[in-house]
Amino acid sequence: MKSFTTYKVTKEHEGLTLEEYLKTILQYSGRKIQKLTRQKGIFLNGKKVFLQRKIKSQDVLRVLIAQDMNYGVEPEDGRVEILYEDEYMLVVNKPAYQLVHPTGQTTKGTLANYLAHHLQQQGIITTIRPIHRLDRETSGCVIFAKDDRSQFILEQQLKDRTLKRVYWALVKGIIHPSSATIDVPIGFHPTMANRRAVREKGDPAITRYRTLQNFSETSLIELQLDTGRTHQIRVHLAHIGYPLIGDGMYGIRTSWLSRQALHASSVSFNHLKSQQPITVQAPLPPDLIRAIDFCCSEKKS
Repeated sequence: MKSFTTYKVTKEHEGLTLEEYLKTILQYSGRKIQKLTRQKGIFLNGKKVFLQRKIKSQDVLRVLIAQDMNYGVEPEDGRVEILYEDEYMLVVNKPAYQLVHPTGQTTKGTLANYLAHHLQQQGIITTIRPIHRLDRETSGCVIFAKDDRSQFILEQQLKDRTLKRVYWALVKGIIHPSSATIDVPIGFHPTMANRRAVREKGDPAITRYRTLQNFSETSLIELQLDTGRTHQIRVHLAHIGYPLIGDGMYGIRTSWLSRQALHASSVSFNHLKSQQPITVQAPLPPDLIRAIDFCCSEKKS
């Protein structure tokens, strides 16, 4: 049986075309509207309707709810730490060394596989939709949408910077200035396909940072991304001369930390229904707490 979501048009939206209402007020993507039209999944006051029809106050709109038939990945039993969940989305705390989603030859053991199993146990069938990704060695907050409309809205929040991502990092050196904005483009590395580099004709990339604490030879900093380029934080920090501790590709490896010292500490967004601001935090994992303690002890000695 088909399921529908029902909306009642308010006076403030009277005069909009149905297409304008779907796109700007209900935030359905153009692709989704086309799909709904093909599926005959849009009804106004119980009747099929043209998208250019102007709507009136108290009109009742019914929109087909797409039913996902699978998860897009193979469900696999594994630990998932959920930091936040509602009917539209989840925020999950990713441990270091785990991939967000299957890629290349890796099809199992990812956060998406474990999350699919978690939802399966609740009787929920929905495609696993990560809104952003973290490198394998990076820990912390990852956002997943539960349906394609929620995915579109969250991606729009990410695009207009309503959705904010904050990271903590340990870097080599006493960073100066103590806070600044790094605004240099990033593109593919000229000789190494798996790397990125600062390139004059690369994609715009903006990272903001501020110092949280200085140690004898390292700094603990907080970073916020305005864009989401591959390896953005790592490339930008290396570019300004304060490479990420533990980063074997752009930074420096160290004996006292076995992975890159980068943690997605929080995400902030507007609730998809109420529009109330929400901030979700992921606690620092034990290895980074130990790394910070090590830096503190070095400063004291």
